[in-house]
Amino acid sequence: MNATSAPNILIVLSDQLRRQALSIHEDPNIATPHIDALASRGVRFENACSTYPICVPFRFTFMTGLYAHERKVPGIEYRMAPAERTLADEFNEAGYETIYIGKWHLDGGHGRMGSARQVGRTPVQKAYRGRWEKWYGFELRNAPFDTCYFEDDDPTPKPIHGYQTDGLFDLGIQYLTDRQDSRPFCMVISVEPPHDPFEAPEEVQKRWENTDIELPDNFIMDDPQLREQTILNRKRYYAMVENLDWNMGKLTSFLAQSNLREETIVIFLSDHGELGGCHGLRGKQWPYEESIGIPFIIADPRISDRAGITLRAPVSTEDLFPTFLGLAGLPPRKDCYGTNLAPLIQGKTDHLDREGVMLEFVAELRQGMPFYDWVWRGFRSDRYKYTVRGDNMGGIPWQFFDLETDPFELNNIIDTPQYQSNILQHHRWLLERMTETEDHFVLLPAFGCKGLNTWE
Repeated sequence: MNATSAPNILIVLSDQLRRQALSIHEDPNIATPHIDALASRGVRFENACSTYPICVPFRFTFMTGLYAHERKVPGIEYRMAPAERTLADEFNEAGYETIYIGKWHLDGGHGRMGSARQVGRTPVQKAYRGRWEKWYGFELRNAPFDTCYFEDDDPTPKPIHGYQTDGLFDLGIQYLTDRQDSRPFCMVISVEPPHDPFEAPEEVQKRWENTDIELPDNFIMDDPQLREQTILNRKRYYAMVENLDWNMGKLTSFLAQSNLREETIVIFLSDHGELGGCHGLRGKQWPYEESIGIPFIIADPRISDRAGITLRAPVSTEDLFPTFLGLAGLPPRKDCYGTNLAPLIQGKTDHLDREGVMLEFVAELRQGMPFYDWVWRGFRSDRYKYTVRGDNMGGIPWQFFDLETDPFELNNIIDTPQYQSNILQHHRWLLERMTETEDHFVLLPAFGCKGLNTWE
């Protein structure tokens, strides 16, 4: 790739992959050699965060660059308006071919919480596909051995024979193999695994089920039956991650053999994590690291001198939209609250002009789910994490963790006197970011600071 040519952008988006479940992030149980190899020839963010750790709001922000609170996006069952300017719009207008493959989950769920019969069998109408030029997508399925996709405007579901991750990677590879277009491309391959249900190809799943695994210090499951099932699910989760890693190896080999490797920036990330029994919880939604912590790896062949670099600066979902464009040398044609990380990735700067990133959970519409009755906001700096929680009456201080001395977040030090100056500073940073981004959340006065959206 010469200095003036436009790079291809290939984004692999997994679902519910916590960053701690990769060997590059020092998981003691699993080897992920192909993802690790991608990091070794690229740049890895050690503290990448899913701002709003659940599928729909992440994908909304991924696609638009907006905070979910700007549109009051709930945790699920949200349909993105056709009027939103999307990532595809930006790349289309810059002369790219845009291709979307896999899970979309921005079309209201198609009754995911109602009649499951139609899940994955109803196409996303053209107006609601974000104007991706080539479409091999589906709304959602959560059944990795029973997945169909839709091609462009054809309403006929096309089954993936075998395991979803294998099939979606194959679709992407086959499309690039057959492609005659001379334009640069922006392709997203969006796979559901390792999202539950925890199912992997039989051979790898059986092997993991018969493997002893090391549990983290914050794995808390007192009920014996629930503990046994959660450990089994963790093993199956690892099997799904191993399969994902194998597919990343397949993709990397294809790019090398087809002479695309030196023309293509490969980006690997996830929409949120998976608690897997940590803190006695499963799923995501919570502001713990296993939930908000995601992998974010960028392998750009133009900057081989940056190979293997690890960056500590906390980054968040809002940074993705401007960064994808920045890596292609494109300025967004809309205002973004996120930061273009390309100069940091490329070594043109060695720091970000901010103290950390905001975290949030805006709304949950499903009774019985976490945060139906109350929600939260937070601020994650390099060393600390501060959160507030509240209902309609307003948010109050909730948690403060020193991630350097307490990486498993076992000791909430919100009331510890020696940390009060740190807590105050993080409260101020959170208040400033909420104010700057016009957050509607009611933050009550605390630590001598004024409230936000209150009558006082």
